[in-house]
Amino acid sequence: MNELEIIEHRQIKGFSIFINTVDYRTAHFHPEWELIWVLDQALAVTCGQTKFVVRPGEVVIFNPNEPHEFHKIKECATFLCLQISANILPASEQCVLEARLPHEYMTEDEFQKLRQKMASVTEAYLKRTENYALYCMGESCLMMYQLFSMLPHHRMTAEERAGIERRNARLNRVIQYVDSHYTDKIRLADLAEQEGCSMTHLSHFIRNTMNQTFQEYVNTVRFNRACELMAEGKRKMIDICMEAGFSDYRYFAKAFRQRFDMTPEEYSRFAAKNQLESAVVHRSIHSMEQFYSTEESLKLLEKYSSM
Repeated sequence: MNELEIIEHRQIKGFSIFINTVDYRTAHFHPEWELIWVLDQALAVTCGQTKFVVRPGEVVIFNPNEPHEFHKIKECATFLCLQISANILPASEQCVLEARLPHEYMTEDEFQKLRQKMASVTEAYLKRTENYALYCMGESCLMMYQLFSMLPHHRMTAEERAGIERRNARLNRVIQYVDSHYTDKIRLADLAEQEGCSMTHLSHFIRNTMNQTFQEYVNTVRFNRACELMAEGKRKMIDICMEAGFSDYRYFAKAFRQRFDMTPEEYSRFAAKNQLESAVVHRSIHSMEQFYSTEESLKLLEKYSSM
């Protein structure tokens, strides 16, 4: 799973910074440490069996290869994301941070300095100032040192590391299976047979890893595909319903309204109206995000880092 690597600004090996606005992002993982600074609207986060809200101004951190997903609450959330490869942080590959929200373990002044450092690194990265690569890497290592000094953490055992690799390999297979079959009559029993385990075992695995049932995840993918098609504004709603994997339009329309608090037709008009001209919009069954140019990213950084 490497869908997030569509970022325009990647320019240092093992290191990436970008600003984007997210509607949703289904369960995904990647090998980098990830620090996300939420800039405007609150962001709903699911990480394993834990669900929580990251409010504007707060920072959340994810360990490498830790499955997580994002959803807007009311309005799409804009955030600054810093990704650092564990390979360029000495000894961090074996470490796991046990806390998600740094501000809960820092004084107000310490947390403010963390955000200021994230802003200064982002500015240097986007402007490509002299020796910016050295500055970005040095300051980011210091940020991670600060986080490890203040947040609870532990070193992974070989058994824990192997368990994470097995979990993510299976999660990847589950996601790929749904990607290939969501337009069909998809059954957990078929996937369990493919995985060589019982339905009960696989059902618990999906619940524990994605915090939802198998059918809930399938429906999420189907609704995401419907939203993707509606945003294009080129097809009849009944055709969108069928192509997204729903066989009954009345059920689709009712379930869509319950989920999004608007009809499919209203959503289609809303999506067309709210597309930002200054952003590159990425839509798929796994995400709806808007990525910004370097110039627009700098404007957003200036706006929110001064607040």
